[in-house]
Amino acid sequence: MHVISNGNAQTTGTEPAYQLNLGYTVLISAIAAMGGLLFGYDWVVIGGAKPFYEPYFHVTSEAQIGWANSCALLGCLLGSILSGIFSDRIGRKKLLIVSALLFGVSSIATGWAHTFDAFIAWRIVGGVAIGIASNVSPTYIAEVAPAQWRGRLVALNQLTIVVGILMAQIVNLQIAGQIPDGAGTEAIRASWQGQYGWRWMFTAVAVPALIFFLCAFLVPESPRWLIKTGKRERALRILQKIGGTAYADAEASDVESSLARERTESGTWCFRTRVAGSRSCRTTAMERNECHLQLRGGDLSRRRL
Repeated sequence: MHVISNGNAQTTGTEPAYQLNLGYTVLISAIAAMGGLLFGYDWVVIGGAKPFYEPYFHVTSEAQIGWANSCALLGCLLGSILSGIFSDRIGRKKLLIVSALLFGVSSIATGWAHTFDAFIAWRIVGGVAIGIASNVSPTYIAEVAPAQWRGRLVALNQLTIVVGILMAQIVNLQIAGQIPDGAGTEAIRASWQGQYGWRWMFTAVAVPALIFFLCAFLVPESPRWLIKTGKRERALRILQKIGGTAYADAEASDVESSLARERTESGTWCFRTRVAGSRSCRTTAMERNECHLQLRGGDLSRRRL
């Protein structure tokens, strides 16, 4: 029987009994899932700001309109690729902090941009934050969550994405207010919404981004990444906090076995590069899947708008 501490649920199975600190696990998973909340907000907020920033920047051509709406996709693509590379090099926790910082800085800079080029540049930076968060947040949760809770806790990231989308719609609605029917471009541009309202739509996400940034320092590093980089003792201490000594030993052994299989099995998808006459293979499934997620997500987002 699995006895779950800090919770009311009990599950039975053939595995040994572990005292799981569910409260702690949910807390660090929820902090990581804030990346999903910022993802959802930042992705959708531009829809509500569009009627106001376009008159402000005198955006009239179809090319400019399309570029302003889709430029964040470029950042998403770049962010998902970079996160796949750097999460293995510097760890999941540091990338969570980086994504929170990028969300906060890009939201303020986008909101208070005074030229169309600056607006585009900071939207791309915000897209990089989205690409990183959409990759690292669910990965981190999956690597800290016990097996029997992993699916439910990873789903928490999907929930926060939806909450972020809802938050963006509510903020947009409250700031936009009532625009008179038949208001022309110049009237909208001269209004408070046309001068400042749309700026606060973007800037509002700086508040949860700051909370995410501060809380990300409190979460532990991914035990899997620590074991992979030879820091087994640190990983054991974290796993012990999640489920006790027996759980930590068993989980560490499972991770080591999994990593050993990864090193010996040749992946179907890999890039091979020649370095000094030798062949090296790097599996890039994470980057490939996240690129697909960004492109597919962009398609769905455009359908909603």
